Amino acid sequence: MILITGAAGNLGSAVINSLLKKVPANQLAAFVRSEQKAEQLKKLGLNIRIGDYNDIASLDNAMKGIEKVLLISGMSMERLKEHTNVVDAAKRAGVKQIAYTGVTMKDAAVSPLKALMVSHFQTEDYIKASGISYTFLRNTLYAEVIPFYIGDQALNTGIHYPAGAGRVPYVYRPDLADAAAVVMTNKGHENKTYQLTGDQLYSFTDVAGILSEVSGKHIGYTDVDPVAFEKHMKELGVPEIGIMISTGFAAAIRQGDFELLTNDLEKLLGRKPTPVKQYLKAHYVG
Repeated sequence: MILITGAAGNLGSAVINSLLKKVPANQLAAFVRSEQKAEQLKKLGLNIRIGDYNDIASLDNAMKGIEKVLLISGMSMERLKEHTNVVDAAKRAGVKQIAYTGVTMKDAAVSPLKALMVSHFQTEDYIKASGISYTFLRNTLYAEVIPFYIGDQALNTGIHYPAGAGRVPYVYRPDLADAAAVVMTNKGHENKTYQLTGDQLYSFTDVAGILSEVSGKHIGYTDVDPVAFEKHMKELGVPEIGIMISTGFAAAIRQGDFELLTNDLEKLLGRKPTPVKQYLKAHYVG
């Protein structure tokens, strides 16, 4: 049986949809925080395991009868401790394989996002040290985060973001879900690391060009001053955590932290990744 953590989240839900095309629902277990979050998954016929990463008893219960675990990384600043709890429970239960969704970037230790990203690689180290077979799915940034950076009104306002000419090989989230499903249902992926990126790098100038093309309007990109950008967000009442994340990603993109291209995703999918243009057109134009 395969256990998916974070099963009610965006990536977790997408992975389950992909897995259901490959295996019966009764071979899947979903780890969620509450009965409410489990409601839709129950209707699909999945086994439900309730608990959270800090509840050791719930983790031990979740691992019963589990052969493989897909550990979808959490967003908490306590992520490493939470992840080690999952790994420890998996080891106690005799789980044979853990796949972990980390991040593809050049060097987290010198990134403006260090505080957020280093724990991904520490988690990988901990999984390796556990002796359990692993597969590391290092995901680049989702295409779905672009509206978070540029806003839903970009067709009317243009793009104003302090990311310079930095580029990212954005990936459509369902493609990453399909890749995870391949890894979880096939042999030969044990003790391997995959850098999952799109097949093209995009700057925000490129994003503006795509939006111009699909909308028939001229959309410009302005590389705004980082200090002025942060001040503007505060004036808009954006929560501190939102400002920290947005400015941190802008700085990391600016210095090229995500400028990595591989064909790992294409190999796992057996097809080209979904073009970013397709997602942007659907989101902004419909």
